[in-house]
Amino acid sequence: PDSLSSNVNGPTTAMLPGSLSAVASLLLRCRSVGVLSGAGASVAAGIPDFRSPTGMYATLPVDQLTCTERQHALIRADPTCVVERGMFGANQFTYLEVRRPFILGTHESKWKATAAHLLFERLHALGKLRRLYTQNIDGLDLQTQIPRDKIDCVHGTLGRALCEACESEADHGRFAELVRANIKDIYDVNTSAPPESSHITCSACGRPTVELSTVLFGSPLPEEFFERLEEDIPALDLLLIVGTFLVVSPSNRVAALARCTRVVINNEPVGRELGLSYGLSHVSYVELVAGGEGGSP
Repeated sequence: PDSLSSNVNGPTTAMLPGSLSAVASLLLRCRSVGVLSGAGASVAAGIPDFRSPTGMYATLPVDQLTCTERQHALIRADPTCVVERGMFGANQFTYLEVRRPFILGTHESKWKATAAHLLFERLHALGKLRRLYTQNIDGLDLQTQIPRDKIDCVHGTLGRALCEACESEADHGRFAELVRANIKDIYDVNTSAPPESSHITCSACGRPTVELSTVLFGSPLPEEFFERLEEDIPALDLLLIVGTFLVVSPSNRVAALARCTRVVINNEPVGRELGLSYGLSHVSYVELVAGGEGGSP
């Protein structure tokens, strides 16, 4: 705690020697806190992250996916193709087969909020939380007592389903049951799953383009994200960056645009290409970077 400047708004740079108590001390002094969270905030709930060596992309059973040889090659080269807008337009099965356990798990309320989510909730209870920008689609943030208007689900949520073609909302419970009955299990966990996938069509337009209410790669973010960001950034005196590699744009702009003190809680330093400066060395799990108006962050 002694290494922290008392001026949380100034262009100070401080290092935290792996001390969560130092972060807690800083949080108590701040008045307006923003949070940018990623998959690491939900790993403790049993939900895999995306980009670690044991994450979803690294362990994806590509050969099990229902797709053409060309699509297999594209996915092997870049696993994020499975959640890309162009791929979904050409072949809905890859998306639904990858998302199957998450769709069913969400419908069954399989996962519960973690200590990270409870920290965000506590910040709200203390009157300090300005906004929670979550890149996660698991909906665990919505299990907290944080008001919905303080949570920006940047990439959407697994808790709703809609048609990508006509934008009609589908009943989520019915959609989950159709996923259970129509979509095969590429992870070989559910023995009752069908051996082959078959289409799930929209009740409004009849097209097989029903998906979760998530933002596919290649799709624009809702305008509300940019409007909130413009309002929030000048008002923050602290930004918590929790469990994210900061590689997905434009959501990583939250970290890039902030000119307040930023605390990165992660298992490795991230965001240097965005201008986050860690000094000569980094501290695992907890690192503090700070910047002021006109200075380097």
